[in-house]
Amino acid sequence: MIQEIYIIDDDETSVLVFRELFKNDTEYKFISVKSEQIDVALKNIPTIIIINEDAIDVDTVELCKKIRNDDDNSITPVIVVSSNSDKEHRIEILKESVEYYIKKPVNAQYLYYTIKNLGRLLSINRRISPLTGLPGNVQIHAELKKRISNREKFSVLYLDLDNFKAYNDVYGFLKGDEIIKYTADTIVRCVHNCIHEGAFVGHIGGDDFIAIVPILNCDEICKNIIASFDAHVTKFFTEEDVEKGYIEVANRKGIIEQFPLTSISIGVVEADVGRFANMLEIGEVGAQVKHNAKSVMGSSYFIDRRKK
Repeated sequence: MIQEIYIIDDDETSVLVFRELFKNDTEYKFISVKSEQIDVALKNIPTIIIINEDAIDVDTVELCKKIRNDDDNSITPVIVVSSNSDKEHRIEILKESVEYYIKKPVNAQYLYYTIKNLGRLLSINRRISPLTGLPGNVQIHAELKKRISNREKFSVLYLDLDNFKAYNDVYGFLKGDEIIKYTADTIVRCVHNCIHEGAFVGHIGGDDFIAIVPILNCDEICKNIIASFDAHVTKFFTEEDVEKGYIEVANRKGIIEQFPLTSISIGVVEADVGRFANMLEIGEVGAQVKHNAKSVMGSSYFIDRRKK
């Protein structure tokens, strides 16, 4: 993936220095941005913004505020390079959530590895769900492959919510996000309360989660997740809906349908040593057991205990 880095600098030769420094790193693309081009440039979302304070015709503190107040670039990492040694000035810039303030003269290797390491952190963050903070599919796949190749004994819990689409239709996506975060917190807490070492919890996407634990008997974990989830999920509904026990949603034909309150279903695959050759085989069985769990009204779990 190409990482575009903006060099805000009225001296176009500066970008040539960066290109030479990163000539063997083809994933980095350095783009020169002059003072008068800043507003247009910020319509895009670069990977990193580097500001050469000594070579721009704008106030650096105000520029950093502009970047942080920009909807698209509010979390884009910013590096300020400057010859200004005034401590108060440096603090004023760092107050604007600037990641690095590097004082000149700059060691080329220091600058190189600062950018490389920041790029690496950004790459890692892209693998993490921004909503739940849990590892995403890249790390989930790596975790499964590692345990299979190490011939470990483990179980995989596939978890998702029942009637979640209906909830979003009634309460909206922002409230839906709150339930997703609540679900993630519930799973993490319950898994780690039962398993103190070797547990992994990931967010597949949407209302789908996964937990990988180094044991085969997961009844206690499943029961704890369900009890904890059901005990507090009602706080996301109005008192009227809780009293009724369902929500009402108009379908595409305008007909009102009733859906039970959101619950959680868990399908568990016991992966004894040598049972599965790859994660696709685990996923196929996981889809079956989760379907079995979802066929039951309310929160439930189903465990596949087959040895082969």
